[in-house]
Amino acid sequence: MDRLSFLGNVEIDSLEEQYQKYLSDPESLGKDWQRFFQGFEFARKNFDTDSSVGAEYVDKEFKVINYILAFRKRGHLFTKTNPVRSRRKYFPTLDIENYDLSGKDLDIEFQAGNEIGLGQLSLRKIKEHLEETYCSSIGAEYMFIREDIMVKWLQKKMEPVKNKPDFDKATKKRIYDHLMRAVGFERFIHNKFVGQKRFSLEGAESIIPALGSLIDKGAELGVDEFVIGMSHRGRLNVLANIMNKPYENIFKEFTADKYDDSISLGDVKYHLGYSNSVKALNGKEVTLNLAPNPSHLETVSSIIQGITHAEIKHKYNSDLNKIIPVVIHGDAAIASQGIVYEVAQMSQLPGYRTGGTIHFVINNQIGFTTNYLEGRSSTYCTDVGKVIKAPIFHVNGDDTEALVFVTNLAMEYRQRFHRDVFIDILAYRKFGHNEGDEPRFTQPLLYKEIARHPNPRDIYAEKLIKSGICSNADIKKRNADFNSLLESKLNESKKIEKVKIQRFLSHEWEGYKFADIAKTKRICNTGIKKDDLLKLAERINHMPEDKKFFKKIGKLITDRKKMIESDSVDWAIAEQLAYASLAKEGTPVRLSGQDSERGTFSHRHASWIIEDTDKRYYPLQHISSEQADVDVYNSPLSEYAVLGFEYGYSLSVAKGLTIWEAQFGDFYNVAQVIVDQYISSAEDKWGLMNGLVLYLPHGYEGQGPEHSSARMERFLTLCAGTNMQVVNCTTPANLFHLLRRQIKRDFRIPLVLFSPKSLLRHPECRSGIDEFVSGHFQNVIDDDNVLVNDVKRLVFCSGKIYYDLLEKKKEYDATDIAIVRIEQLHPFPLQEVKNIIYKYHNTLLTLWVQEEPENMGAWEYINKNLREFDLEPVTRLASGSPAVGLHELHTIGQNEIINKVFRRCDCELQNKYCGLQCVIGKSREEIKKQHRYIFDD
Repeated sequence: MDRLSFLGNVEIDSLEEQYQKYLSDPESLGKDWQRFFQGFEFARKNFDTDSSVGAEYVDKEFKVINYILAFRKRGHLFTKTNPVRSRRKYFPTLDIENYDLSGKDLDIEFQAGNEIGLGQLSLRKIKEHLEETYCSSIGAEYMFIREDIMVKWLQKKMEPVKNKPDFDKATKKRIYDHLMRAVGFERFIHNKFVGQKRFSLEGAESIIPALGSLIDKGAELGVDEFVIGMSHRGRLNVLANIMNKPYENIFKEFTADKYDDSISLGDVKYHLGYSNSVKALNGKEVTLNLAPNPSHLETVSSIIQGITHAEIKHKYNSDLNKIIPVVIHGDAAIASQGIVYEVAQMSQLPGYRTGGTIHFVINNQIGFTTNYLEGRSSTYCTDVGKVIKAPIFHVNGDDTEALVFVTNLAMEYRQRFHRDVFIDILAYRKFGHNEGDEPRFTQPLLYKEIARHPNPRDIYAEKLIKSGICSNADIKKRNADFNSLLESKLNESKKIEKVKIQRFLSHEWEGYKFADIAKTKRICNTGIKKDDLLKLAERINHMPEDKKFFKKIGKLITDRKKMIESDSVDWAIAEQLAYASLAKEGTPVRLSGQDSERGTFSHRHASWIIEDTDKRYYPLQHISSEQADVDVYNSPLSEYAVLGFEYGYSLSVAKGLTIWEAQFGDFYNVAQVIVDQYISSAEDKWGLMNGLVLYLPHGYEGQGPEHSSARMERFLTLCAGTNMQVVNCTTPANLFHLLRRQIKRDFRIPLVLFSPKSLLRHPECRSGIDEFVSGHFQNVIDDDNVLVNDVKRLVFCSGKIYYDLLEKKKEYDATDIAIVRIEQLHPFPLQEVKNIIYKYHNTLLTLWVQEEPENMGAWEYINKNLREFDLEPVTRLASGSPAVGLHELHTIGQNEIINKVFRRCDCELQNKYCGLQCVIGKSREEIKKQHRYIFDD
């Protein structure tokens, strides 16, 4: 009888209760229970069940069942999976005595054999079967899975065949060929490029036939595409022997001294991505994408999830079976890098689901120099998989057939249940962390064992020779022929002049060009017709009559309609008009972040809860019948993995507007790796274009150090050329044009937008309808309330502080002070700023005013770009923390900044605002003496 859900994890007491039900009313139990208890007919026929012997036999049936359950639950602790170490000891063991059985019971036949599909069987044979199934080269952890159908499925796949494959000769020869190429490739590079880093796969070469089988099995099950993420260990081998990257191109990367013209700086060879189509065993063409990655282990896992989700939605019509993400981890990294947990928690969420990831772990049992016992507290490096109830297999890396068997099983499980699967390959690392490292400094005993341990190719060759599948001569010839091939490819590599880095996902980027400064300066008209705008406004504010919403939503929508009618559009409306207009034109929009549906500051309300239900209505999804999708998701409470996911998503949807929103701007620093390794540098390193938009709420409103600054200075420090755009908008219309410009240009650059908080409801932060109809994004916004020839102070600023300055200017009616907003900080609009400076030719003082401390914000960046004009900063004092904790102290500091710009002058116009008339004709030194408050605190 096969293992079914009826048995579960029941203990003896509950089994006895079920037995009593069976005796009184068999039909009240399911067929599975009936079949189980029919086994007791054996006991009735052979024993007097009223006697002590009969009762003992029935009791032992239950004990054998528990013994079987013990193997299913704990057999993985007693496997032969470690090729170079003795396993740790765990107690209690699976000795029969620990389950109230004894040697006298070994030859008694039990109906419990039905539980593993073998029928009535002796305990001895049951024990042998369980040991071969659960305690040999494969350890299986799966009994924590809560869906019984999944548990049953796994047991049907594993137990009848004892977790042992029965491959035909052709398959075994293919496995050997994969091993031959994997081992031969590493040895060839080791001998030809002595001392060069390659982060060898040696010791874990069995992953190559496993990946080959994954592709073949996937193709058989309908898979069209794999997206692979992995770090540096074994990457060159995967590129060469799975991705089919030409050997000569890889060899050239060891000796080249220049890239082709499309790459600025490039990257080391074991970080590069690659895409290719390969032919599977059944003749089907399968697309393989290996994403480029940095040295930051596990970062790429979030990237490939985003790519896969995007491809499922936009390429495969939401068919989860067509594309599969594959992550190849290291044991130390998967156990310790927090992003692994974050990605795991995203795996079943609607906005992030990819239909199940296949996880391989190249388990070297060491992290750089750190022993695995010092690298984690968990039993296994893969224990994170239990969080999402994923089956976990531990496999001896020397048993390649076992690994291929498990890989095929994992593929079938993923396609059947669309859940993650983890495969932990217990292996070793032939050399140190890199080929120049000496591992015996820290692991002398382990590396003494490794030095004499045969590689997986030779182990498998010996097995094939013993079984008569291959001869020794045949093995030698195969190895020699492959080595000759590599020699010829090495010679070909010497004819290549430059290293060419293939553009990753190039098919998604056809028609898009790399940006340059000249292109970024071109005006991009982004206005839309007034009638169209008003229709969109009506649609996003339409409340279907057949749905009842929370009453405050009704008031919100009424207020929004009044704003449209009064020609006064706020930030939230402008934002949603941008999305709606793009969607109507066929551009898909995606926004995700913590609380993004409502908005952290309750301004967006992209979804409306239908009263007395948990259903939501998304007005942006009801613009027109032909519109593109507008998806807004509340993300899990994660920055690192979610930002990585959205970067990957944007990478795969060049035509779309993809946005990640931080709850507060400074929270992005939890995802600093994505900013540093992808957003700011991926084009220089790998030739990747990406149009991802970051919303980072920023502004000093007295909310303390953690909710004030989005760390503008850090982004500006990373800026160079056209690697990204940094913008600090001050009007709803400029936001509208900015978002549309991001799509309308024929290139893509990441956009970092410092979004507002208090300005969301500021009465001055409004735009008229006509500002959306005509015009374009403004890099710089001049002051329209000045007498140009009278201007004595020219004040540059960016963002929210403009409105604080404007309030004071209105109070003084200071038409001789020009307040100019720099909306786009990078690429810096130098000529536009210069033109404004030249325009105000009578200016005596040119100031840069910011809310941030002097060592933060944009000051250093502005000063570098405008050094020739000798700007004076008006800022908070330099500090280590961005802001004060007390609101009153914040107000004092804010007033000091504003008052410095408008301070009364100690001159003949005592206690009156003089507009610096008193310093006309005086030298700069004299001005400083009389007006020190402008420059010094």
